[in-house]
Amino acid sequence: MLTKKDIRREFLEKRLNTPTDQITTLNAQLLAQCRLLDFSHYRLAHIFLPIREKKEVDTHALADQTRATYPALQWVISRSNMADGSMIHYLWDQNTVLERNAYGIPEPTGGLIVAPMDLDVVFVPLLAFDTAGHRVGYGKGMYDRFLEQCRPDVTTIGLSLFDPVAGIADIGPWDMPLNIVVTPDTIYHFTKS
Repeated sequence: MLTKKDIRREFLEKRLNTPTDQITTLNAQLLAQCRLLDFSHYRLAHIFLPIREKKEVDTHALADQTRATYPALQWVISRSNMADGSMIHYLWDQNTVLERNAYGIPEPTGGLIVAPMDLDVVFVPLLAFDTAGHRVGYGKGMYDRFLEQCRPDVTTIGLSLFDPVAGIADIGPWDMPLNIVVTPDTIYHFTKS
C-alpha cells in the first residue's frame, strides 16, 4: 500500500502525462455519469473550479449542465487563504467576478458569503481515492478543515478521472471518506464512519 505522498506524486504525474484529447474524453464521460445523480433535494452546492494547467476535472461543464437541469440549485465557490489554510465561500452567480490566484485557481473577488453549515453538497477535489472512499488531495488539508465546518449530513462528492487505488497506507482520524466518487466509468457510493 502506498502513502499519500507517493500516490499524490504518481497521480499528478499520470494526469499531467495524459494527452489533452484523452482528458477531454474522460471529462465528457465523467459528466455523463454525473447526469445520473439526483440533485433535486439540494439547495446549495459547493464546487471547486479547475486548475486547467493541472488538467483537473472540468467542473465548469458540470455546473453548467446542472444549472440547466436543476435551476433552483445555487452554486457556491471559495476564495482560499494559503497562509492559514482557511476558505471563504461565496454564492456563484452571473455577477460573480473571478480572478486566478497565485496557484492558478479561479476564485471570486467578493460577493454574498455562504456559511459552510448551509451547504447541502460539496464537490471535493482530489488526485486519487481508494476503495473505501478516502481521498488524496494536494496535501494542504484545506478541504479537510472546511468539511469539518459543514453539517454532519452534508453530501460529499469526489470527481476523479481515474479508478481507485486499493488503499492508502497513512489514513488518519481526520480523513473522512467521501459519500460518493464519480469516475468516467462508475459512481462509487461509500458510507461515512
